[in-house]
Amino acid sequence: MAAMWDPLQIAVVAVSLAAAAWCAWYVVRDLRPDPKLAAPLWLVELLLVAQLVVGVVEVARGAPEGVSVVTFIGYLVALLLVIPVGIWWAGGEPGRAGTGVLLVVLLVIPVLVVRLEQIWSPAGA
Repeated sequence: MAAMWDPLQIAVVAVSLAAAAWCAWYVVRDLRPDPKLAAPLWLVELLLVAQLVVGVVEVARGAPEGVSVVTFIGYLVALLLVIPVGIWWAGGEPGRAGTGVLLVVLLVIPVLVVRLEQIWSPAGA
């Protein structure tokens, strides 16, 4: 994989941003997270698991020169932990604060995905 920016990453970003928009609607309506909101979160998590598998396979094939494999794998693992930690944190927050936590989580994921691409394709490599 010359670049990690492929349809899988586009799907992660798109689903994450769509779920963030849904969370924003919940925040505006002052709603707590519910099972209907959990479905897109777990869809993003499933996509992140697939991204971890693809990333590990690509590292096994050989990372481009200048890529920090430890940092790359660290970001892949961190991405997997963001949603479960966010759900746990949101469960303890009353009212819209819990939904706001999920909104932040879903907005952080695309940033981490872009950073993952930057790590995989270092400048000058």
